[in-house]
Amino acid sequence: MIVGILGAAAASYLLSRPGTAGGVTPGQPVHIVVEPGSSTAVIAETLASEGVIDSALMFRWDARRAGVDGTLKAGEYDMTTGMTFEQIVAQLTAGTVIEYVDVPIPEGFTAAQIATRFAERTGLPEAELRALMTAGAAEFAVEHPYLEGTYGGSLEGYLFPATYRVTEGSTARDVIEMMLDHFDTQIATLDLSFAGSRGLDLEDVVIIASILERESRLAEEFPLVSSVIYNRLARPMRLQLCATVLYTLPGDKQSLTNADLEHESPYNTYLHDGLPAGPISNPGLRALQAAANPPETDYLYYVLTGEDGSQTFTATYDEFLRAKQGAR
Repeated sequence: MIVGILGAAAASYLLSRPGTAGGVTPGQPVHIVVEPGSSTAVIAETLASEGVIDSALMFRWDARRAGVDGTLKAGEYDMTTGMTFEQIVAQLTAGTVIEYVDVPIPEGFTAAQIATRFAERTGLPEAELRALMTAGAAEFAVEHPYLEGTYGGSLEGYLFPATYRVTEGSTARDVIEMMLDHFDTQIATLDLSFAGSRGLDLEDVVIIASILERESRLAEEFPLVSSVIYNRLARPMRLQLCATVLYTLPGDKQSLTNADLEHESPYNTYLHDGLPAGPISNPGLRALQAAANPPETDYLYYVLTGEDGSQTFTATYDEFLRAKQGAR
């Protein structure tokens, strides 16, 4: 009986005393993340691995003894190494309130528009966001090699459209990394073999996809617009796409004048052969898929003819003119 009492007392002392796991100096700051659905065993292993406690097994035993097993809450916690059991449980049973804001980024937004949207919704500095998104590619190229050598150092085209949850304390770089990581996940599903057979690489596919987002109002027409671009490139034939000219013009112009078509820019596909110097928007997955694998068609032209935004596609210029005339 005496041995049992002494054993329980020793265990209680060991469980409640400050930990020094693996010789870790007590009092060092540690950020602990408890995922939703985590068991006490998983939480204990996390705490032990970060030096917050000495023993995961002893923490679990004490949690059962204290009646808190299964009541520890998910969240993000700022702790220190060598905390007592009571201190840890006080935090994990109270839980944390994580402040965040959801920021929706539509397909076809430009980098400048994305910077403004994040600044408006999160309070992050727009100047920093814009500078990084339009000229900061070199700062992210180590983790995302496709950014190496982008035109002007721009991230245009690679800021994947989605709804992003931005937590309190996030920085402009955190936001951009989140977007680039999502781009990585999406392009991992992309089949680039057809584009490769036409001499095009990932950058070219992103450029084409960015054009689709701006040239077509209906996503279901992305593949046909893509086929027109491929067919013109194969001729060769200048793309002559209005969206590439509008991209470089100041303001929010929706239509072009003859003078605009003469505006000198590496994006002006009326003046220069081939694809523009870089993407002109940030495309979603449907545009990327259409840009990578267009259908085989003989279309070289298209014109807006439907009130719903639909277009008529033609193989000859005469057919194009008749479709254009009929749309008036």
